Amino acid sequence: MARPTQIVLPLSGPAREQSIVLGAAIEPVIRAFEDAANWPFRTAILSGPPRSGKSLLARWFAQSGMGTAIDDADMQDEAELFHAWNRAQEGGRPLLLVGPPVPAVWQITLPDLRSRLGAALPLTIGTPDDAMLSALIETHAAGRGLALEDGATTYLVPRVERSFAAVEALVAEIDRLSLERKAPARQAIWREALERLAGRGEAPEQGDLN
Repeated sequence: MARPTQIVLPLSGPAREQSIVLGAAIEPVIRAFEDAANWPFRTAILSGPPRSGKSLLARWFAQSGMGTAIDDADMQDEAELFHAWNRAQEGGRPLLLVGPPVPAVWQITLPDLRSRLGAALPLTIGTPDDAMLSALIETHAAGRGLALEDGATTYLVPRVERSFAAVEALVAEIDRLSLERKAPARQAIWREALERLAGRGEAPEQGDLN
């Protein structure tokens, strides 16, 4: 199974180093970032499933000097967003807006803003494939200091829900069970974690990913 690479995000501040797995679901967004100067009206709107890394990607975009980013744009004052759009046109600096998690729809009430953002470039993070799911499991485990026994991804990838949030929740559950039982994260724990999460609809721990 071919594995995606990762990019370490050059984030400032006290937060621990974070990375984004580069798989087929995210690579088109990265390529679009590299061509930000050619975005229509210098504006793009980033959307994607919960916990797929939208906020981290937006911070990387801004801190790498590629343009300005506004996270949770759907929660911001629409008049301020309209001014931000105008500044992007006047200054020629690309503007990245992070919309609500898919499948939510961004309802824009200000007509002038709605018409302008309707012409923005839509960027969407897709569904992770098997290779990306495998890399996500390993990345979340490494972030927790969780040592998975050999064969973990081979066992877990076909059984876990194909989503960023589900993978994060699964690794958190494996870690919790392993710590509770003071036992290595082996197949019995992987299986129980899958069983406990099945149909539970439990949200993963929140952080700076979105």
